[in-house]
Parts: sequence; C-alpha cells; structure tokens
Amino acid sequence: MGSRILVVEDEADLAELVAFNLRQAGHSVTTAGDGSTALAEVQRSAPDLVVLDVMLPDITGLEVCRRLRRNDATITLPVIMLTAKGEEVDRVVGFEVGADDYVVKPFSPRALILRVDA
Repeated sequence: MGSRILVVEDEADLAELVAFNLRQAGHSVTTAGDGSTALAEVQRSAPDLVVLDVMLPDITGLEVCRRLRRNDATITLPVIMLTAKGEEVDRVVGFEVGADDYVVKPFSPRALILRVDA
C-alpha cells in the first residue's frame, strides 16, 4: 500500500497530472488548489507527504511549509516543493522554511515519483 499524499497545486491540469502519476505508482492522493485548503486538509486527514507548489493564489507554499513546521503535529511531515522558480536562492529559501526536497517545473513525472518514494 502506498502513501497518502496531498498535492497542493493551483494549476488544475498539473495537479491532475501529478495525482494521476502518483496513483499509478500506488499512492492515495488528495489535491488542494490553494494554501488555505491545503492547511485545512492536513488538519482533517494528515497525509504521509505533501507535494507543495510555491506559487499559490492565497498563501504561498513557503508560508504553508513554515506553518506546517511550526505545528507540533506536522513538524516532521515530509514536504516536497514543486515550483517554476529554479534559481539557487529559491531552493535555499525552500530548504530554509523546512522543505525536504525541491523539484523544479517542468519536471519528469517519473523523477517526481522516485523522489516521493525516496
């Protein structure tokens, strides 16, 4: 049985692509289109992993990650940042707020699956 994964991505097509590939790899996937929904979903049903877009319409992915790290219940919840911002400074900030991994768009769905499984 795979992991329970929350995919937080505001681009619906990309969210479905990621969710489809994760389901094909045996994982259970829930999606959220913004940071507020993501935080509520984590509280409702704690996932094993969050795949988190940085650029969200309400609360940035960086802020969502910060909030997860400040909460005792989610401080160790693995977070993979998924973003179009691929500069080194962007990666550094992602890791500083507590991301466990960082995947830059465009990305290979297979490479994302391997990172999720790791």
